[in-house]
Amino acid sequence: MLRSRPILARRMPRWPLALAGVMALAAPLPAQAQSSSCQELGAHLTERKSLVEAIQKLGGTKEKKMEPKAACAAFGKLAANGSTTLKWAEANKEWCQVPDQFIEGIKTDHEKVLKIRTQACNVAAKQAEMEKKAASGQGPGGPGGLLGGGGLEGSFKMPQGAL
Repeated sequence: MLRSRPILARRMPRWPLALAGVMALAAPLPAQAQSSSCQELGAHLTERKSLVEAIQKLGGTKEKKMEPKAACAAFGKLAANGSTTLKWAEANKEWCQVPDQFIEGIKTDHEKVLKIRTQACNVAAKQAEMEKKAASGQGPGGPGGLLGGGGLEGSFKMPQGAL
C-alpha cells in the first residue's frame, strides 16, 4: 500500500524551516546585545555612587572641612563621570528607553557638580599661590612678616597675675 503524504508537505521545501530555526536562535542576540549595552548605565551609576561616597568621607561637614586640593580632584572625577554618563544616556536614550526625566536629572546634577568643582579648584589655586608666596617670604606685610622688620627675637616674659 502506498502511504499518502499531504500535498503541502511534499511541495514545500525544507529550507524555510531551517531558516526559521536559525532566526529563532538569532532572535535573542539583539536583545542580549541591547541588555548588555544598556547595562553600561548601571556601571556608570555604580561608579558615580562610589565617587559620592568618597567625597562624603573626605568631609564637607560643619565639624570637618574638606581640603581644597582634595575637593578639586574628587569633584573633577565626579564631573568626568557625569559627562560620560550624560553622553551615554543621550546617545542610548531610544535604544535603552532612558526616560527624559532621568536625563534632565543628570544634567541638573552635573551642572551643580561643575559649579562646585570650579569653586573648589579656584580655592585650591589661591591656596597654592598663597603658600608659594609665604615660602618665598612675600607673604602679607612684605618680606619681614606681618608687622615688618625681622620679626621677634629673644625671649619675652609674660606678665604674672590678673590682666
